[in-house]
Amino acid sequence: MGRIQDEIETQLKQAEPDVEVVLAEVLGGTTVRLFIDHPDGVTLDLCERVTKQLESVRQRYALEVSSPGSDRPLTKPAHYRRFIGRHARVRTRGAHGGQGSFTGELVGANDSEVTIAAETGVVSIPYTDIKRSNLVPGE
Repeated sequence: MGRIQDEIETQLKQAEPDVEVVLAEVLGGTTVRLFIDHPDGVTLDLCERVTKQLESVRQRYALEVSSPGSDRPLTKPAHYRRFIGRHARVRTRGAHGGQGSFTGELVGANDSEVTIAAETGVVSIPYTDIKRSNLVPGE
């Protein structure tokens, strides 16, 4: 997790305890894009409440708050466990078994790695090797 994501999670923990910070990323040094989730779904009202709670972030950055969408990022072991059986694209920091990107069904996840049934076979990838990962909609 990045520093900005840790800061946002800390600020929201008290005010909006059911809100999950899926991903917070700084774009171009001036904008923070924040993807949130909630057990009851993400509404415009929830996005507005979260935006208001993050005043200190808004003083430094333009803030975009939204739901993660159907191609939601996977950033935590719990995300991978939640979406076992769904298709995902996993990009690694370097070549992993000669490949840098894997697309396929999530078939397993524990605290240290995710297992994906990719076109080239079943592969386990340590979370520390993952650069970026997201669900693949419609598969």
